[in-house]
Amino acid sequence: MTLAPHQHLADHERPPVAEEIRGVRRARTTPPWWFALPALLLFAFVVLVPSARGVHYAFTDWDGLDPSFSFVGLDNFSAMLDDPDATAAIWHTLLIAVAITVIQNGLGLLLALGVNTAIKSRNLLRVFLFAPAVITPIVTAYLWRNLLGPDGAINSLLGTIGLDGLRQDWLGSPQLALWSVIGVIVWQYAGYSMVIFLAGLQSVPKEIHEAAAIDGAGPVRRFWSVTRPLLAPAFTINLMLSIIGGLKLFDQVYALTGGGPGHATDTISTLIYKDAFTLGEFGYSIALAVVLTIIVAVASTGQYLVLSRNERAAS
Repeated sequence: MTLAPHQHLADHERPPVAEEIRGVRRARTTPPWWFALPALLLFAFVVLVPSARGVHYAFTDWDGLDPSFSFVGLDNFSAMLDDPDATAAIWHTLLIAVAITVIQNGLGLLLALGVNTAIKSRNLLRVFLFAPAVITPIVTAYLWRNLLGPDGAINSLLGTIGLDGLRQDWLGSPQLALWSVIGVIVWQYAGYSMVIFLAGLQSVPKEIHEAAAIDGAGPVRRFWSVTRPLLAPAFTINLMLSIIGGLKLFDQVYALTGGGPGHATDTISTLIYKDAFTLGEFGYSIALAVVLTIIVAVASTGQYLVLSRNERAAS
């Protein structure tokens, strides 16, 4: 239809503008928010409400049984500063988290680079190295508790090959117990980190490596300048999982050493369990749990901000 210069289309005959089209598409593809309401209510009932009540109990002297308790303000938190067991547990927790993050991811990256080759046994090696990660942590802990015992397989092997001087009470020595726990955790989850790094390595285009090799870059130079920046998402995932898992660690520590000898391997999680279910100091133990939550939130948020910024810079 041809219109004269002074004629105009009626409103209902005008073609839709781009904004109207986008609005219609958004309305069709975005589900109403109230679809999530049942899940949000369940989450609030199961997680948010108990968490809020727990924070309330952290400011009381509740023993976990008596329905009557008193509000003590910040006494539970100030008591931590005078409690050498609490300060030691916080230090052990931070040390375990940092050590696991560094050692586990460094070893996982080396393993990923090793199996990301053309060797015929690469698939078998990947399965073998990842297998410990699927074992229940409690089973792993009891397995290594027997291996690291005074008469365990580790000491027996050292004696067999003539290295009796290296035989140790790995879990009974205050100097070695914490590092033995760290070694067990790294053994179990290094393969998990390997799989994430391996997925990142396989997403790197081979053409980039070939171009770098043609330009004269050696293997180390190619990894540092080409592969490492493209592994930024894998680093972000692995580091986040490692630091959070290390800060919340409980199963392996309690099964291996029970926090001992003495308090040499106590973490915040094991101390929370002991104070709550052994000593009946629920208010104090919940205060420790609040401190642990704050540490995890601060560490994970700070790490995410730094790693996401590096990831954006690398891309």
